[in-house]
Amino acid sequence: MLQRPRRNRKSEVIRQMVQETHVSAANLIFPLFIVDGTFQKSEVASMPGIYRYSIDNLLREIESCMKLGLKSFDLFPNIDEALKDKFATESHREESLYLRAIREVKKNFPEACVITDVAMDPYSSDGHDGIVENGEILNDETLEILGKMALAHAQCGADIIAPSDMMDGRVGYIRKVLDDNKFTNVSIMSYSAKYASAFYGPFRDALNSAPKFGDKKTYQMNPANQREALIEATLDESEGADFLMVKPALPYLDVIKLIKDNTELPVAAYNVSGEYAMIKAAIQKGWLNEQRAITEVLTSIRRAGATAILTYHAKEVLENKWL
Repeated sequence: MLQRPRRNRKSEVIRQMVQETHVSAANLIFPLFIVDGTFQKSEVASMPGIYRYSIDNLLREIESCMKLGLKSFDLFPNIDEALKDKFATESHREESLYLRAIREVKKNFPEACVITDVAMDPYSSDGHDGIVENGEILNDETLEILGKMALAHAQCGADIIAPSDMMDGRVGYIRKVLDDNKFTNVSIMSYSAKYASAFYGPFRDALNSAPKFGDKKTYQMNPANQREALIEATLDESEGADFLMVKPALPYLDVIKLIKDNTELPVAAYNVSGEYAMIKAAIQKGWLNEQRAITEVLTSIRRAGATAILTYHAKEVLENKWL
């Protein structure tokens, strides 16, 4: 045999030499949950090792991450039920928990990249990503609220705005709001292909943001569809998105690759809460090797074409020097 591929696998040195895909701290974005109060740090029951932090402890957590070389963070708020209403007014109130958190993080860590979530569901009394009228999610009326949120985030110092709502036209609307207010340098990381997935449950527990009725299938994508994702990504790119995101990641590696093959923009992928919980549960049972399973997951997402990975594993892989 002239060709023996095993020759390039015969030692660790050679295996590393020919390795095609690498994951580094620069590729990772760490999602963090925020609660009101002080000295608060409560573990999310369905996400072992992941916590909700009050702003003071959030700053301590970010400081420890920065020392590991982890410098990009996506913030998500757990809002008191009493502050929620139909129009998510708390989402852009100047002294709200979320806006205070953004300001404090940028004040204390100006070199950090702060990514902010734009969607109504954490603030909505209905638990949906848009205004609800007679059981219907109103698309165009929701855009105005999303624009107010995005502008408020930019004014607080956000580096990247990440609309996760899946309303039609929201990227173009937000881009115009930002540009009209001279925030032309604030980026948009669009949740372009966000599927109506079974893997979001632990996240909704962490934020107490589940829909109060029905589901999100009229705006999040059908898991059976692939070409539709390309339609969404193409529209978002034409409307001014700087990153295109696929969510979830693991069941949609084919979609990550499809979008990567059809754009010059960087592609992000969200390794979501259910994926994290599934891996952690198997590890706790002793069914999987922790280091190998987690690094294989992250490598597969990079291999599919993701430039950036939002993952709850971000800190632990750097702390343990698994990359």
